[in-house]
Amino acid sequence: MPELPEVETVRRGLEPAMSGATISRAELRRAGLRWPFPDRMAERLTGQPVLRLRRRSKYILADLGSGETLLIHLGMSGRMTVAGTVPGLFVRSLQPLAKHDHVVFEMDNGARITFNDARRFGAMDLIDTLQADAHPLLASLGPEPLGNSFDESYLAAALHGRRTPIKSALLDQRLVAGLGNIYVCEVLHRTGISPTRRADRIAPKRVATLVPAIREVLTEAIAAGGSSLRDHRQADGDLGYFQHAFRVYGREGEACTTPGCDGTVRRVVQSGRSSFYCPNCQR
Repeated sequence: MPELPEVETVRRGLEPAMSGATISRAELRRAGLRWPFPDRMAERLTGQPVLRLRRRSKYILADLGSGETLLIHLGMSGRMTVAGTVPGLFVRSLQPLAKHDHVVFEMDNGARITFNDARRFGAMDLIDTLQADAHPLLASLGPEPLGNSFDESYLAAALHGRRTPIKSALLDQRLVAGLGNIYVCEVLHRTGISPTRRADRIAPKRVATLVPAIREVLTEAIAAGGSSLRDHRQADGDLGYFQHAFRVYGREGEACTTPGCDGTVRRVVQSGRSSFYCPNCQR
């Protein structure tokens, strides 16, 4: 499933085509994705200007002139791509719509936005902008890891008394929003913390190293266009490239990349997910 860097990369790719433009026509080519589309969704979107395109955790939010917000979740295999011609910005050939192109937005600036989702685990909803934070998918989310409210003091308090492994704690979207399996593995390797260590047994000085490491890993991944392991594509159709910079994720049996470490990357399963780490330098 796309994590924060992949979703942010898609949002940034959509922004020049959508933000400030109007949806001249919305086409729904099926009744829904993971769940049915809201009533009259195409009608409610058509003719609406996109005032702002933002991200919350792993969700893209398009605030509309109608006072509603279009909530978009890419799911396991969802892609949003941009084609058409926007003067001064880009020229990308329009291709015939494909089998799994389920939602199409024709913008008044000449862009076409297509949502393609082969597995149909993605989702879209229309919600009151002023009440967006209360939506069931957003209401319980923790702070954004790149935001000002996520700092060392917050994380130390959030981990206090948690008897779960640190890997599980950082994947808890109520504690911090948007982190997923790939980037937590990478963060823990950079900080030298084992994914199996209990969260409440990590010294405060080591907890403090997690915040800058999280920011560093996410920033690098966004700059690289995210990680393309299976389905992720940027809005222009290109792959992401951060997978080439993985230090541990997917590298079971390979040498640890930490300078001076002669360890080998190991994989363990935690709560049904693979954790990759070096038992030599992660304690």
